[in-house]
Amino acid sequence: HGAAAEMVAFGKVIVALAMLCSSMTSVSAFRSTIGTRGLSITRRSPSIMPSTRVVGAGGAQVRMMASAPKLTTPSELLDEVDVFIFDCDGVIWKGDSLIDGVPAILDKLRAAGKKCFFVTNNSTKSRKGYKSKFDGLGLEVDAEEILSSSFAAAAYLEQTKFKDTGKKVYIIGEVGIKEELDLVGVPYIGAEDFKGMEPDMGKVGKVDVDPDVGAVVVGFDRWINYYKIQYAQLCINEIPGCQFIATNLDAVTHLTAVQEWAGNNAMVGAIKGCTGQEPTLVGKPSPLMIDYLEFKYGIDKSRCCMVGDRLDTDVLFGVDNGLKSLLVLSGVTSEEKLLSDENKITPDFYADSIVDFYP
Repeated sequence: HGAAAEMVAFGKVIVALAMLCSSMTSVSAFRSTIGTRGLSITRRSPSIMPSTRVVGAGGAQVRMMASAPKLTTPSELLDEVDVFIFDCDGVIWKGDSLIDGVPAILDKLRAAGKKCFFVTNNSTKSRKGYKSKFDGLGLEVDAEEILSSSFAAAAYLEQTKFKDTGKKVYIIGEVGIKEELDLVGVPYIGAEDFKGMEPDMGKVGKVDVDPDVGAVVVGFDRWINYYKIQYAQLCINEIPGCQFIATNLDAVTHLTAVQEWAGNNAMVGAIKGCTGQEPTLVGKPSPLMIDYLEFKYGIDKSRCCMVGDRLDTDVLFGVDNGLKSLLVLSGVTSEEKLLSDENKITPDFYADSIVDFYP
């Protein structure tokens, strides 16, 4: 019964994602297929999914170690892919700077009849905010082609009928989560409103929390502070039934073009550490957003390729969900790390950047 409930819950979230975007032809048609899917987004942390397995003695599955091939003949990939799903940070841009050659490559892919989507774990912006960023960088991208983890968090809360509980969300994060929650009518506190706040840590000092908080959503927050962490742990530890939701578990991120910065896993890890709780994950590598794309656009996942700069989110998102995957070295992952014996996540190909699609 528990597994069935999880599958039904997952299906409802995918329908919510679709209904939050433009109108669709048949939500009920997708809903009727959910019972056949064995997928779950609850309490999920990134796992290692080997790309190649053999059956050993006693029926045990053993991973065959294999180095990922570098993309030297682009047609080997392009001829097998109709849909490209791009991460943004480290693939399309770094910080606020476009990666060299990206606009021309996107134009060539579209001219070749390829569909492009942009799926980001960065929750600092809403879909509207990301559309503005694409526009500001001179990239012609339709709003329908953009999905963010802030959007996924709002969809999850909407379809699980959080609003009906009369509770509110406490946000560790930025404006992207607020804007997406506004669109679904879910009340919230926190985010930038708690910027710069300091707890009273005197002899009888304490932090008072709103007893109507029913969920803590943790997204990337450039103004994280001890007050925000304390507020979150009190909500989760002391308010019965309070949910803990993470937009993503990215270890590092690109705030600027010159170095890596601590990512949302630093914020999520702080809350995990003081509550002992695992979060519900809504961003990559959770299957939530690829299932939305599959339903809304009828894409064939076997002819889709996830392109990203992270092994444990982007490539794992592809491997876990039946997509082809390509790792680019224009972001956080080095060639040395990819090919090391310690790495157990193997993409189908890797390249220096997406410019290698049309050298």
